[in-house]
Amino acid sequence: MDLGLIEGFYGTPWSFEARADVIARLASQGYGFYLYAPKSDGFLRRSWHEQHPHDIAESLWELSVSCREQGVRFGVGLSPFELYWNFDRKGGESLRHKIAMLDEIGIDDLAILFDDMRGDLPALARIQADIVDFAAAHTGATRLIVAPTYYSDDPVLDRVFGQRPEGYLEDLGRLLDPGVEVFWTGPEVCSHEYTTDHLNRVAGQLRRKPFLWDNYPVNDGPRMSQHLHVRAFSGRPAAIDAHIAGHAVNPASQPMLSLVPALTLAQSYALGGAYDADQAFARAATEILGAELAGLVTADLHLLQDVGLDNLGPAAGELRARYKKIDHPAAREIIDWLDGAWRITRETMEAEQ
Repeated sequence: MDLGLIEGFYGTPWSFEARADVIARLASQGYGFYLYAPKSDGFLRRSWHEQHPHDIAESLWELSVSCREQGVRFGVGLSPFELYWNFDRKGGESLRHKIAMLDEIGIDDLAILFDDMRGDLPALARIQADIVDFAAAHTGATRLIVAPTYYSDDPVLDRVFGQRPEGYLEDLGRLLDPGVEVFWTGPEVCSHEYTTDHLNRVAGQLRRKPFLWDNYPVNDGPRMSQHLHVRAFSGRPAAIDAHIAGHAVNPASQPMLSLVPALTLAQSYALGGAYDADQAFARAATEILGAELAGLVTADLHLLQDVGLDNLGPAAGELRARYKKIDHPAAREIIDWLDGAWRITRETMEAEQ
């Protein structure tokens, strides 16, 4: 199983120290790649044609070195904002310069991300395939992955980004080089489960196995930032392994807490039919949080994950008092969440698109 992490959420990004720590912890659990693609990095999105400041570029280079030391592939997700509306010579030159900078950082994987952009353009698949072909010709990365504008069956994408062109997935699959992987989030933007029937249907449309972009335990957006997604993975049976090209987890805003569900997904693939989500959560929580904090999080799981920050009422103060007694980075993440540090508004998302 080609299992990895894609930091692709809205809002406050992880620190470089947190990234290195998470990568090191997950490398021993079978996670083999990391993709840097935070929505807050404007130099990968609306300002993609500009170069990263030197200090950020230096930190990315250091992270790429750290990944290789862990035996983990390092990649970057580039969102050339609406380049496909006018992919002319000037746009091509900007893309070539940007890719050269990413190559200098040292990337194994290059992801071209067309998500979260308008897509109601008749020739969308053809122009996007041309951009991907151009990127492939100019990058030193050994793997290229593309996120379609319509990366799910979910009709919310058509409401927000315009009606998808008829036959878009089929056209994109036909036009892309067979060696290019394609991200897919499933029947929904945040899918509760993946079935082999669904994955086989999408594989037929794309002419290749889909590369899962799994939006759990991500908790960005005005609604999801109200919750901490800590529970174990479910609805991802090990049987899907044969029907996908890879599995990329989009983590939560809280790096330490994200490790708990991330470990359970690795267990799901390793154990197959013997996987039990509750048992996997108990093992992962104890390993990452320690026995005392794991016990508290288990007891408070309904409040943390289900109720919603604005609905906690007096329980918010009780939770704050409990977790302030624990000296652990995950406990501090819970306190910060209770204090609204990771609250994401619609304005935040619009600014980062």
